[in-house]
Amino acid sequence: MGHSRHTGRLLNAVIFLLPFAAAIVCIGIGRYHLSPLESFRVLAAAVTGGEVEATAWSVVINVRLPRILLALSVGAGLAVSGASFQSLFSNPLATPDTLGVATGASFGAVMALLISDNLLTVQFFALAMGLLALLVTCTISRLNGKSSIIMVVLAGIVVSSLFEALVSLMKYVADPEEDLPTITYWLMGSMSKATLKGIAVGIPLIIAGILILFLLRWRLNILSLNEDEARSLGVNVKRLRLIVMAAATLVTASGVSMCGQVGWVGLLIPHAARMIYGSDNRKIIPASICLGAAFMVVIDTAARAATAAEIPVSILTAIIGAPFFIILLRKTGGAKL
Repeated sequence: MGHSRHTGRLLNAVIFLLPFAAAIVCIGIGRYHLSPLESFRVLAAAVTGGEVEATAWSVVINVRLPRILLALSVGAGLAVSGASFQSLFSNPLATPDTLGVATGASFGAVMALLISDNLLTVQFFALAMGLLALLVTCTISRLNGKSSIIMVVLAGIVVSSLFEALVSLMKYVADPEEDLPTITYWLMGSMSKATLKGIAVGIPLIIAGILILFLLRWRLNILSLNEDEARSLGVNVKRLRLIVMAAATLVTASGVSMCGQVGWVGLLIPHAARMIYGSDNRKIIPASICLGAAFMVVIDTAARAATAAEIPVSILTAIIGAPFFIILLRKTGGAKL
């Protein structure tokens, strides 16, 4: 018993430290290589005001640090949103785009890209359209003043398809030489345009959404019960669902607004956490945050360092995520998913 508890604590510590370790190692990887110790010295100098080599400072602080911070927040946000939705809908295949939020945010960003190259404009339009997608989904799902889970999911599918069609329409009318390549590349997901100024707007929103879902993690276990049992435990099921959906929407729309659509993270990472901790959301939610952050940092580093030309992030997440998910399905037979 004592040995098992010690092993569990060690595993928790490893998972908690994983994002920090990934960030320190990956921030030094690239054409200008730095060892983890050198990277740590540069980051420490940024806090303490110490002196370091000018080139190392410029590469780490101005170029790589914004990407690392964005990857950490987006990875953690998408993973915890996926875990929350899977519990909320009692559906192991639920993702951050179940309610059409990601495609709605993509449509907003594409509209902004046709108007302006300003990153803050893109973020505003993406967040606004993501929230609009949630509002439309909730409105459609209401039947006789009530909204069931199955109606919410179906409405989300419809809204997602609608916004996908609108994105295709925007691509069709875009200038094929100037606007279309930019839109296409952005939709495939990339952290390449991350700046400290840009992420200062979006990351606080992601952190706020993550914090809300983290604080509600024990209540997500109650959602696996039927509504009468949940009410008997003093839980307002309708309000809890709305809060979870709003927080996950805030995270998803903010992430999409800064780096485009990134698939598989919200589906894959929660299942990996579930393989380790079972079905207890009190452990799955924190594990998803840490594993998602570390996974996204590693993927983004591979995207920018593997070849001379940067690979879109969503391509790598699909290449890695799809085979892993197939292995997971075959291993569990779908029983634990």
